[in-house]
Amino acid sequence: MKSEFPDLHRMLGSCALLALSMLAMQAVAQTYSVNINPALNGLDIKIEPVATTGVLVVKLTNDSDQKVRCNLRYDAAPQPLYRKTTFVDPGKTEQSVFRAKRKWLSVDVDVECTPSTK
Repeated sequence: MKSEFPDLHRMLGSCALLALSMLAMQAVAQTYSVNINPALNGLDIKIEPVATTGVLVVKLTNDSDQKVRCNLRYDAAPQPLYRKTTFVDPGKTEQSVFRAKRKWLSVDVDVECTPSTK
């Protein structure tokens, strides 16, 4: 007769290893809140934040009939302020990417869009 205890020990060891790896992944993952403060000046712009670990992507969709210029100001203390300008053609979607240099707890994004003359 063969004992089934070695298989049981192997299975318990595998479960313990899986649990530890899941805990390690949670320790690395970063969660934060995103607050969008839009000033769209009557333009039909859709703003969609996509928050992932260490990177915030803000998708800007221009549903108006003219090209727009969007100025974005990212405030993710203690990281320094970051500013970016993104131009969006009519009917198109553009992305603005903000990368973490320090750990964030929240990110405030001011988005100001105006008609573009370029």
